[in-house]
Amino acid sequence: MFELSNFFGPEVVAFLMVVGIDLALAGDNAIVIGLAAAGLPKEQRNKAILLGVLAATVLRIIFALVTTQLLAIVGLLLAGGVLLLWVCWKMWRELRTTHAEEEAAEEALEGKDLNQDGTIAGGAPRKTFSQAAWQIVIADVSMSLDNVLAVAGAAREHPYILAFGLLLSIALMGLAASYIARLLQRYRWIAYVGLAIILYVSLKMIYEGFMEIYPLMNGVAG
Repeated sequence: MFELSNFFGPEVVAFLMVVGIDLALAGDNAIVIGLAAAGLPKEQRNKAILLGVLAATVLRIIFALVTTQLLAIVGLLLAGGVLLLWVCWKMWRELRTTHAEEEAAEEALEGKDLNQDGTIAGGAPRKTFSQAAWQIVIADVSMSLDNVLAVAGAAREHPYILAFGLLLSIALMGLAASYIARLLQRYRWIAYVGLAIILYVSLKMIYEGFMEIYPLMNGVAG
């Protein structure tokens, strides 16, 4: 199996992968929150975005407490790798959203008329606060699990880097969500680098998970 640590120290590789994953997924999460809130009236939009950021922060903490322990169970590393492979496909599709959708999400997050059309997220379909809140919470559950799983897969052998990655993820969502979302829209290649890192982590988890259960499978067959 190809190992980046053949060229760099394992701690350096884990650190760089964790930062790339957090940047890509925090921006992705912020865009999803912005899209869900874009169809709300102005007075409700900020409440929905705050709800989304708080929910994502709390969920990341909860998932972080259980995911690292679960990955130590034989067979779940392989399952986590397969799940992360699905995350890659989902992220690839989300990166190909239309420019109009991206603009609506950015305007909702910033609270500004960025495209100078006289409205803020004016083209987004209208919805109620409860509809937007459910969309945000459901997306946060999925994307927080994705983030924690990817970080745990990249740095599970380096607990200090793992802790740093989870704290960075929470900080990015809580303090810089809209900035990271705009950064990823302006420099699209950052998101694709993050996607490539997550793909590498998922394939590594699948390989290591299979090698972990292979002796057990041989023992049962024998």
